Amino acid sequence: MASPIRPIANYKTTGPAQPFPALVRPDGVRSFIVGRARLKSRHILFIALFILIVPVPVAVSGLYLVIFAQPQFNSTVSFVVHAEGEGGAASLLAGMPTIAALAGTPSSDADILFNYLDSQALVARIDHEIDLRALWSGAYARDPVFGFNPEGSIEDLTLYWRRMVRKSYDPGAGVIEVDVRGFDAVGVQTVAQEIVAAGSEMINRLSNVARSDRLRHAGDELRMAEDRLANARLTLTSFRARHRVIDPIAELAGEMEVVRQLQRDLIEETVAMEHLSSALGQTQNADRRDIINDGRIRQSQRRIDVLQRQIDIEREKFGGHGGQRDYAQLMEEFEMLSVNVSLAQEGFAAALAAFEATRASADRQSRYVSSFAPASLAERALYPKPARLLLSIGLGFFLSWAILMLVVYSLRDRR
Repeated sequence: MASPIRPIANYKTTGPAQPFPALVRPDGVRSFIVGRARLKSRHILFIALFILIVPVPVAVSGLYLVIFAQPQFNSTVSFVVHAEGEGGAASLLAGMPTIAALAGTPSSDADILFNYLDSQALVARIDHEIDLRALWSGAYARDPVFGFNPEGSIEDLTLYWRRMVRKSYDPGAGVIEVDVRGFDAVGVQTVAQEIVAAGSEMINRLSNVARSDRLRHAGDELRMAEDRLANARLTLTSFRARHRVIDPIAELAGEMEVVRQLQRDLIEETVAMEHLSSALGQTQNADRRDIINDGRIRQSQRRIDVLQRQIDIEREKFGGHGGQRDYAQLMEEFEMLSVNVSLAQEGFAAALAAFEATRASADRQSRYVSSFAPASLAERALYPKPARLLLSIGLGFFLSWAILMLVVYSLRDRR
């Protein structure tokens, strides 16, 4: 039977000092007895740090919120940017920002307005209209944390604006909601109304610029179409004056009719002469020489020769010989000029219709801000909500203290 573990009095080792009393078992293995935990100086320091970092700031913040923080009223307004004629695939893509970005669809007016609500230009405009500094700096003497310093610059006012004006945007429905906070209920309602008015002015300005660009472009296209038509008509007029012809097609038709008539006369005269020759041969039994010398035959032959020469003269006009007109080349040039005039007329008609449609569209407002939930007038102050702020402050300081403790113990264990 193994002997029980027994303490060894005055046990000494050559190594470092042992923190706990050692026991030696019969098998030679040493064990230690853990002593009672005692409060040490570092524990006291950590507790003091906890009190300084967590309860004290929370208590100070609570006292400030109860004694010094001024009540804040809020006014909420909701609106959309409405555009006439919206629809189709473009509007569907505009409702899905990710797909719209991949498809290259331009940003909608609502996206532009949403970003404009945080701009310094808007802050400066509304400050000029209703004096934002006076509205938000009235509580600064008693509440410097939530109030605005009246000596702040426009950059400071813009940063403070982003604290007091909260906004949200639903891309699918295109709804923008703005919540304005301040120390005066009527004042914050006025600010909310001015936001809607400034947004409407900005959208109208963008719309006017777009309409002016479209109208200017349509006017340029119309002037180009007018110049093109005038040049085509001037070229056709020069062609007619150079060749002394109004319509080569009609003139050619007349020339062809003359040739056909001469050919008919030639055929008739030839048939008549053949008939006369046949009749003389049968009645007089004359030979061929007598028939040719007959006066009627010679007269008919002269008429045939005259008709043949006249046909040749008329046909020479078609080929351009002897200084006559080359109707083939004349018709080619005339048809080309006529086609140019026709195309220029069609282009001018299309440009004129587009210009009139653009002008009619520019005369009416196509985009505007529509407020479906007007700026509300607060009856009681809802902010700064001390309970929620104290919970957030306490949680933040507690996490800071916990992280500090983890860092301290981590450095201590690395020694």
